[in-house]
Amino acid sequence: MDKQALRERVWDDLEESGEARFPFPPHGRIPNFAGASEAAGRLTATAEWQAADTVKSNPDAPQLPVRRAALRAGKTVYVAVPRLRDEHPFRRLDPDAIDDYDAATTVSGIDEYGTPVDPEEMARIDLIVSGSVAVNEVGARVGKGEGYSDLEFAVLRGFDLVDDGTTTATTVHERQVVADVPSPAAHDVPMDLVVTPERVVRSVGGSKPSGIDWNALDDERIEAMPILVRLREV
Repeated sequence: MDKQALRERVWDDLEESGEARFPFPPHGRIPNFAGASEAAGRLTATAEWQAADTVKSNPDAPQLPVRRAALRAGKTVYVAVPRLRDEHPFRRLDPDAIDDYDAATTVSGIDEYGTPVDPEEMARIDLIVSGSVAVNEVGARVGKGEGYSDLEFAVLRGFDLVDDGTTTATTVHERQVVADVPSPAAHDVPMDLVVTPERVVRSVGGSKPSGIDWNALDDERIEAMPILVRLREV
């Protein structure tokens, strides 16, 4: 099964089973799911979470409880600007500078409360939390198909903010954990922790991308992301 066929199957399954949650439909996005708060709670109980001072999270709805939990635990949260399209491609959420964690961690609130930052202004990342459409028990992940989560990791690696030892995690519904995830490409970031409302799976993970795969990016896509233009010129 190819990745898009798998995405469609998982999106359909979440919708038909009644396990999808707002926003609807789940198709074409990182799907929100019943039990997202419980999955976040399981993540916060892990040693990897408790040891982390800085967390990079995706901005999608199912990871909203993760972002809120991070701020409440005093962790600095970084979120990438969608499609890395901004001159300052990340937003920093500082728990000491924010008075409304619930508002600050919504999609709109990230821009309102977050401080625009360049990678040079960021602290080293201890934990990366990614959204997924599907994932298997050995940490191979399928996103919604645009590749930005993997590209964000590659950009951060270019600034020595992450490495092979950086913990990567995803929170998903149990129905999103499937056996038939296609073999990952070299630029795909494996997940070290797969967390559902019911369990935590510590996967074998695997080596993480060493940097940007420039051969996988055409000029048009690079020009749309100022940070890639800068890195290409180095």
